[in-house]
Order: sequence, then structure tokens, then C-alpha cells
Amino acid sequence: MKFNNSKTIIGMRIRLFAVTVLVLVYMVLAYVAGIIKFPVFGMNDNIITPIVIGVYILYAIYPMILNYQYISYSDEDDKLEFRYFTSGIIGGKKNAIAVKKSDFAGYKREKKFFGLIQSITIFHQLPQGVAKYPPVYISILNSKEKAAILDSLYRHTPGDATAVDKEHE
Repeated sequence: MKFNNSKTIIGMRIRLFAVTVLVLVYMVLAYVAGIIKFPVFGMNDNIITPIVIGVYILYAIYPMILNYQYISYSDEDDKLEFRYFTSGIIGGKKNAIAVKKSDFAGYKREKKFFGLIQSITIFHQLPQGVAKYPPVYISILNSKEKAAILDSLYRHTPGDATAVDKEHE
């Protein structure tokens, strides 16, 4: 199975760009051109502008708060591979996890903040012991995408692994 969520990330960035344009248009129409006359809806510009800017800032940092990531996953060949990076206004560094299926020691799924922040931690069996990779955040994925990745990981988890998603047991 090969999977990536590039369309979701691109759509998110397009929406952020559109919201940015709308905020800039509001600022130009209200302050530069003076076309928007206050009060609007019974509120003057001292109330409306901070509300508009506050909503914009929340919308812009929402992906960073929930750790939205671009994710590419493949279980083809003899390896399990994740490639991922943080999306949002400030992108993160690109990361990769590649584990041979024979060395895969399991995974752990975590949910935080009422289930809005979800992650998968991959475990790799090494001669020195079990290594734990940094979490891959799957918060942005829809339920079908999450289920596909989790089912794939579950199928490749060895029977004696201790770190398994409790929903599959």
C-alpha cells in the first residue's frame, strides 16, 4: 500500500491563502480606500478589526497546534516507510522512518486533547534493544486514511510485540 495526503495539505494551504487575501481586502477596503463605513453591525472598527485579525491568527496557527503533517506511507517491498514534515505557516524539517518488516517491533497510537491530536510511534528492533522513533502525527488524516495505515501496521506487527494499538485487540 502506498499513501500520501498531499491533496489535503495543498487544499489546506489554498484555504489559508484565500483567508489571507480576504483579510487583506478587508484592511484595504476599511482603512486605505475607506469604502467600508463604520459602524458595521453596530460595531466600530476598534472592535471589528481585532476580531478579524484574531480569527485569522487562530485559523493560521490551528494546523500547527494540532501538529498537521504531510505524510507519505508505504509498506511495499521489504520495508515500512514513513516520510513526513510539519505543515502550516512555518514548515518543519523533513523526516523519514524506514524499518525492515523483519525488524518492525510494533507501534503505539496516542490520542491527546480530546482526540484532536493523534500520533503513531514506531518501534524498531535492533541488536541493542528496541528503538523508538519520534511520533508521526496523523491528526489531519480522515478516518479511512487512518484506518488504512493502522491496519497495515497491525498486519506487520509481530505477535510478541508489546506496543500495539488497543483498538485492534
